[in-house]
Amino acid sequence: MDPKRWLPFLGLLFLLGSVIGIPALSVLALSLGAVIALASWWSARALDEVAYRRRFHYTRGFPGETTSVAVEVENRKLLPLSWLRVQDRWPKAVGPVDEAVLAPSHLPEEGYLTNIFSLRWFERTRRRYEIAFRKRGVYAVGPARLQSGDLFGMYTRSRTLPVEDRLVVYPEILSLPRVEAPTNDPLGERAARRRLYEDPTRPIGVRPYHPEDSLRRIHWPATARTGSLQVKVYQPTSGRVVVVCLNVATFARHWEGVDLPLQERLVSTAATLARQGIEAGFQVGLVSNGCISHSDRPFRIPPGRSTRQLSILLEALAGVSPVVVAPFERFLLREMPHLPYGASLLVVSAVLTPSLSETLLRLRRAERRVTLVSLSAAPPPVIPGVEVVRW
Repeated sequence: MDPKRWLPFLGLLFLLGSVIGIPALSVLALSLGAVIALASWWSARALDEVAYRRRFHYTRGFPGETTSVAVEVENRKLLPLSWLRVQDRWPKAVGPVDEAVLAPSHLPEEGYLTNIFSLRWFERTRRRYEIAFRKRGVYAVGPARLQSGDLFGMYTRSRTLPVEDRLVVYPEILSLPRVEAPTNDPLGERAARRRLYEDPTRPIGVRPYHPEDSLRRIHWPATARTGSLQVKVYQPTSGRVVVVCLNVATFARHWEGVDLPLQERLVSTAATLARQGIEAGFQVGLVSNGCISHSDRPFRIPPGRSTRQLSILLEALAGVSPVVVAPFERFLLREMPHLPYGASLLVVSAVLTPSLSETLLRLRRAERRVTLVSLSAAPPPVIPGVEVVRW
């Protein structure tokens, strides 16, 4: 019941005390009225200039790792807070090591980190927790709900702080051997004889024909003019580029559902290949027909030389959701014009359909270097010109 509803009764009590000559009755009415007014004023200003923040030691990590977080509250005004309750929404996948610290919520995957403070004027206090990264994903911590009131407990005020922090749990890096691929494939054990590849869209001249040259390279006008076979010379481009192509579908028909453990293996395999490529000194890119975190579209990360490239790739893989937005074969063909010519394609898939085999064969005929990394339970088919690795 709102204490302000007592004010008319207290007014009558004051008048009654004045009329019948009982000063104590009037003083009591005035005192209670003053307490109600003070409590209302106090509670209305209790949450003013109150700051709440989370200070994480690390905001990114791998499954199984732990980090610390300091929950800090500051009262930046003269008015003290007799009590302050903070309810912070917190995903259990990145929750405290002691799971009992989180209060239950209406969502099974989330809880509330609840703290109660008492702050004097211009006082700051903090509490520390150890949190564990349990499951791959991108998680939002917050918002936090603050509750406080007056010294007498008559009124309660609440306010929601919209500030959220993001925690990223990278995919697990697997202990897998390097991909055994052809010599011109960047992740092969043997060194390639050529480190530069040629872009057929950028001819720069002609030269005499060599036995290992393809007939497609023959420059017929120059051959007719000189009387000997001449071949085109193209602009050399860097071939130290890898693009990991991830198929997140776990069934031949992607609308049939998702095998979550198998999909986690697919994402971890893609992360492992990306790390192997970065450590070997290659430019590594990533394309996938899965949705990235907080999006409903497939994504593409172009190859790059940035020192943060591995972090960018792992963060994208951390946010891959189970939703498949496009058949992988169609998606792969659509993405090819956007990928650098000469890049080696590492196709990671647990589903090997005839249409996917045909797509990989078409890419090989288009002089794309393709390696298929299969996680299928059945032996993968033989695709001419495509190296197949089964993990």
